[in-house]
Amino acid sequence: MTKIRFSRTNGEIDAMIDALIQQAAPVCCPDVVREMIIAALKAGQDTDERADLKLMNSTMKEMRITTEVFGPYRHVRKVTVFGSARTRPEEPVYQMAVAFGRRLAEEGLMVITGAGGGIMEAANVGAGPGMSFGVNIRLPFEQKANDALEGNPRLITYKYFFNRKVAFLRETDAVALFPGGFGTLDEAMETLTLMQTGKHTPMPLLLIDEPGGTYWQKWIQFFHDELLAEGYISKGDFELFERVDDVETAVQHIQKFYRRYHSIRYIDGLPVIRMQTPLPEGAIEELRKRFADMLRPGGTIRTTGPKPLEADEPELAELPRLVLDFNQHDFGRLRSFVGALNEY
Repeated sequence: MTKIRFSRTNGEIDAMIDALIQQAAPVCCPDVVREMIIAALKAGQDTDERADLKLMNSTMKEMRITTEVFGPYRHVRKVTVFGSARTRPEEPVYQMAVAFGRRLAEEGLMVITGAGGGIMEAANVGAGPGMSFGVNIRLPFEQKANDALEGNPRLITYKYFFNRKVAFLRETDAVALFPGGFGTLDEAMETLTLMQTGKHTPMPLLLIDEPGGTYWQKWIQFFHDELLAEGYISKGDFELFERVDDVETAVQHIQKFYRRYHSIRYIDGLPVIRMQTPLPEGAIEELRKRFADMLRPGGTIRTTGPKPLEADEPELAELPRLVLDFNQHDFGRLRSFVGALNEY
């Protein structure tokens, strides 16, 4: 058996792969596509289990359709809405989700839900089919796509939860969590973990309850009484999210977050923050003092131009930038730093 390698040491196999890519042109990023083909061939050599290969194949197909569906809308900001599939239309929190979806759409924000009933249906109803995405999951019960998404070209049905979760969080600019069951809490913890560890860029994470509701209040109290008290999380982790009980406040949180902040990218291990508008004079020095605790010893915050590695995003080249000597640990503080940019 010829042992295939990612390096160009495969002789005739490399030549055939190059020819195949050329025959299929135009193909974006042929160097990456080549490695994907190599990975598929290596997988076929590495296992005798058909189930292993079927899992890899299905995952690849689901990731491809995710890119196909979301790709044309990457320039539009989106909000992922989580919540119980069992919430009934007569419940106040259902009507809140309808109003939330409607207000997001009015502000030009698209809505992503799990495509089921309850809170998911409510948010899609409020946003309307034209401003909605649905990332459904095949289940033996409960998870039929809601009527607001039936026949929508932006409805995807996944076999695997992990692919669905990638779509929920990779494609969004904010997450809103309404009360729900195990699935909602799973999504809440996944989102928090990704943000706490820096595996997701800073974004608004809103815990939405009805006025007078205690669902998220009790959840946060548990964080204080158990997780923080035992040292399992740090005080700065509470800066990763906000609890709100008003639709307009929730929408304002999202809009304000992106008033100046545009995006973030790590270059040489340091976060480069791209902004819509430059900061006023004196703001950087104030931010250095206020957020000194999240910087490396002796570190600073400074302006910068576009980095060579950002050449693949030429449309962002003119945006003003800050580079932070971030300690790669206090991501709650980094989230607060991004929010603080809007205070000037």
